[in-house]
Amino acid sequence: MRLLKLRAYLKAAHFGPTMIVTGISFLLAVRLWWEGPAYIIAFTVFCGQLIIGWSNDLYDYQDDLAHNRTNKPLVAGTISATQLRKTTFVFIPIAVITNLIGPLGIKGGLVYLLGAGCGIAYNFYFKFSPLSPLPYAIACAALPASVYCAVDRTPPIWILAAGSLLGVGFHFLNVLKDIEKDQISSIKGLPQIVGKKASASIAFVLISVAILVVFNR
Repeated sequence: MRLLKLRAYLKAAHFGPTMIVTGISFLLAVRLWWEGPAYIIAFTVFCGQLIIGWSNDLYDYQDDLAHNRTNKPLVAGTISATQLRKTTFVFIPIAVITNLIGPLGIKGGLVYLLGAGCGIAYNFYFKFSPLSPLPYAIACAALPASVYCAVDRTPPIWILAAGSLLGVGFHFLNVLKDIEKDQISSIKGLPQIVGKKASASIAFVLISVAILVVFNR
């Protein structure tokens, strides 16, 4: 039973994207530092990503119910909204404190928390705005920037650009599966405004450009 509950919490945190971001932070930290602090940085980033994912599922709960998204733990009933809300509020100070006192330091921690804040702002506001790509652009540049700041190095422009491009590309890619349902629910982010075909094309172009930036740095 406890294992099923743990799986539900991880699924509500959007486990795949959460682990991708956590993995990127670990690899960057290993490259710029060494494995010791890299594990701690990965943990602190993981805590921040949990808050983003959980707040997303809490805010979307009624819409997920309306569209019968039984793949969501709250809709499936494997955890309740009350349980998820309480856990989220417990983890908020954990995420903030561990990022600020951990290896990222005050500067790096604040930069990462800026990115996490952008993720939360997307859930509650930007998701419904034509400016929906903006939080992704900032957050996905803030992630590598936070690790560079932790070792007192200026993040190179190419890595910030690649991060932003990949983040925005992922945004357009991520909404494709639900874009028609989002339009029914009057969710008017930029991908929902431009439509499925245009969003797929934009995602392809942005991700392709990001890859070119990385390999031609």
